[in-house]
Amino acid sequence: MVYTISGIRFPAIPSVYRISSSSSFNGDRRSTSLSLLLKKNSVSRKIFARKSSYDSDSSSLTADKVLVPGSESETSASSTDQLEAPSEVSEDPQVLDVENLIMEDDEAVEDTVVPQSQVSDDDDKALLEETSDPLEVVASTKTVETTEIKRTIPPPGAGKRIYEIDPALNSHRQHLDYRYGQYKRLREEIDKYEGGLEAFSRGYENFGFTRSEAGITYREWAPGAKSASLIGDFNNWNPNADVMTRNEFGVWEIFLPNNVDGSPAIPHGSRVKIRMDTPSGIKDSIPAWIKFSVQAPGEIPFNGIYYDPPEKEKYEFKHPQPKRPKSLRIYESHVGMSSTEPVINTYVNFRDEVLPRIKRLGYNAVQIMAIQEHSYYASFGYHVTNFFAPSSRCGTPDELKSLIDRAHELGLLVLMDIVHSHASNNTLDGLNMFDGTDTHYFHSGSRGYHWMWDSRLFNYGSWEVLRFLLSNARWWLEEYKFDGFRFDGVTSMMYTHHGLQVGFTGNYNEYFGLATDVDAVVYLMLVNDLIHGLYPEAVSIGEDVSGMPAFCIPVQDGGIGFDYRLHMAIADKWIELLKKKDEDWRVGDIVYTLTNRRWLEKCISYAESHDQALVGDKTLAFWLMDKDMYDFMALDRPSTPVIDRGIALHKMIRLITMGLGGEGYLNFMGNEFGHPEWIDFPRVDQHLPNGKVVPGNNFSFDKCRRRFDLGDANFLRYHGMQEFDQAMQHLEEAYGFMTSEHQYISRKDEGDRIIVFERGDLVFVFNFHWSNSYFDYRVGCLKPGKYKIVLDSDDPLFGGFNRLDHNAEYFTSDGWYDDRPQSFLVYAPCRTAVVYALVDDDKPVEIESTKDERFSTIIGSSSNHKQE
Repeated sequence: MVYTISGIRFPAIPSVYRISSSSSFNGDRRSTSLSLLLKKNSVSRKIFARKSSYDSDSSSLTADKVLVPGSESETSASSTDQLEAPSEVSEDPQVLDVENLIMEDDEAVEDTVVPQSQVSDDDDKALLEETSDPLEVVASTKTVETTEIKRTIPPPGAGKRIYEIDPALNSHRQHLDYRYGQYKRLREEIDKYEGGLEAFSRGYENFGFTRSEAGITYREWAPGAKSASLIGDFNNWNPNADVMTRNEFGVWEIFLPNNVDGSPAIPHGSRVKIRMDTPSGIKDSIPAWIKFSVQAPGEIPFNGIYYDPPEKEKYEFKHPQPKRPKSLRIYESHVGMSSTEPVINTYVNFRDEVLPRIKRLGYNAVQIMAIQEHSYYASFGYHVTNFFAPSSRCGTPDELKSLIDRAHELGLLVLMDIVHSHASNNTLDGLNMFDGTDTHYFHSGSRGYHWMWDSRLFNYGSWEVLRFLLSNARWWLEEYKFDGFRFDGVTSMMYTHHGLQVGFTGNYNEYFGLATDVDAVVYLMLVNDLIHGLYPEAVSIGEDVSGMPAFCIPVQDGGIGFDYRLHMAIADKWIELLKKKDEDWRVGDIVYTLTNRRWLEKCISYAESHDQALVGDKTLAFWLMDKDMYDFMALDRPSTPVIDRGIALHKMIRLITMGLGGEGYLNFMGNEFGHPEWIDFPRVDQHLPNGKVVPGNNFSFDKCRRRFDLGDANFLRYHGMQEFDQAMQHLEEAYGFMTSEHQYISRKDEGDRIIVFERGDLVFVFNFHWSNSYFDYRVGCLKPGKYKIVLDSDDPLFGGFNRLDHNAEYFTSDGWYDDRPQSFLVYAPCRTAVVYALVDDDKPVEIESTKDERFSTIIGSSSNHKQE
């Protein structure tokens, strides 16, 4: 089977095993079964910063509440001086009658909601027998447990400030007020029936395996099952030994008392599963809330592991979590493929070998992919099977904790690439058809299936799905001390069309209409409430390609609540330009793409992430230099025009992306030195239903690693590219230009191919011309005084041609030039990027993030550098 998207044909990987015709073991999330070759969301990525037109929404949120009254969780002004924007878009308004959907009072709670209660232990059973109203049970236990809650989540705000920030939203006030009303209704119901969002998000303390002094309790929500029993090594997999009981709301439960010697009934490290008689037949499943799972040698399905090491063996965190930095410099990484050798790397090796490298490069955060357990390695971690379990391929949960603790010791934030947008299609070791029904955790039918990613889609209007996902987010923050998340696939969540084959143009009707999944948007608001309420220093980043307005506005103000949006259009723009001749580049187009973001909504910019590094795509370095990288990167060999051009532009692209693209910066590991090859996960031959065979790579790990040794080798040109990346990060550390409120683009000269802009107290000069260098080129600036070079892409240390004198001093002249009150003359060699800073000889810059003496000369001195 071959899929054609935007004129490109990609083969599909078949399922490895199937349990039924409707479920399959799947590959990467980007296309049906293979998707390793297909870039996620093949859509136009345009983010407009100004007004649009009118539309409204008819989405409704439904919740089937399943409560656990006896459980612990149940009882209780412009940021820039100049930011370019497109002209106003005007369309005819389309008015939709949603009279029956809009609540008269957006703070009202439906009176007809009757919560369902689950029996959690013998005391609650007795209590239920004494009262006919399960709500009384909630009320009787809530007061006691509420006093134990130490952290609270602020109540909802008015949700109206978004109309002040973006007046164009007033045209869609009906939709947005309805959305906020749904959010407030849920918050109130959670407060009423669950004791608050803080308690609701501790589902892992009641579901799955919980340990007490007396024994182990196992609970599972599986309303579709007819019978259930706990099986595993501890009872020789006997389905008749430990039969579970079901309450009227579909929660199965069993209590296993300690052995006579006081040891737990299930030993640490034992394999466990739940056997259920379901509408689809008898099946053995890994518990949905399992904390660890492994794949036995020679087996395809994974096994759940009861993970509860003795106290003396549990890892104890030793270092406090760092404070959130003002500007994020993120090193995106994948632990498994972080070795220089063709193997699956470990948490321990990443901790000892890779984290110090990240720190030395000058990044202040590491974003780790593929943490949640996924049975298919080549899915890049995006087809999650066990949401509460860290990937066992790289080590144990305690080893992951030691990695995170070491990062904190180094002052690095650790962000998790979390997947709540979809789930693996697997039925043996995932959530799909868990209780034998199609509607357990997911929508039924086509709404619950992502045809491109071959995965299941959550029903965000389900009470228990909300409990599961909110608890999952909290689990990683609480148990593993992650410092925040990058939420994957948010565009897919927010729209029923999932952003597939849709070209977002910036028309506000595209964001607020019938295609908007209000349930999913409300979930995102709730999870951001949870993250920021309980962990104020935590970071929340959303991967959205659509440009949803108010995406990064706080929930209390009416927004969705993310701290940052990934500025995904930038990487696409660079690939688009690299397919053209240099003469066809337009500097105005570059500047527009980099600065096209919404007011007061922060962005993470990047020139390339893991998406561009996958097989079937090309990294910037490969687009620029291709096969020449194999033969002409050694310094003892003559270079070629292709290599010279590629290295020069690679540096310029990264710096201008960091300089203009957002308030944070991201780099995928290896791209800092122009990694010469793509990523190709180990694959076997694929036998398609039509009889064709798609060749694999003999299950090779050769392209599923990172050749850090190339960047470290000072006899290779990769080394200079890596040194430049390090200098970029330390420049930002010293000057804090990414988060400065001052940004002004003073020149976009299409003839000269020159871009000049100010960011903070720095002046950036980019000459994209392929052959023209300019002497005595005048550039405008804001502040008078003496300027010096603080970063020069043409420096020999960075593989440049040493055409600039770093001892030169540049004095400003009075008089307006390019709408700036001051100016000075510079030399701008072709294909170079140079950064100038106002200097004060009496106040040298001290860069705390490195002891390398080279950067004291590269960065220079300034009176306006960032003060820690």
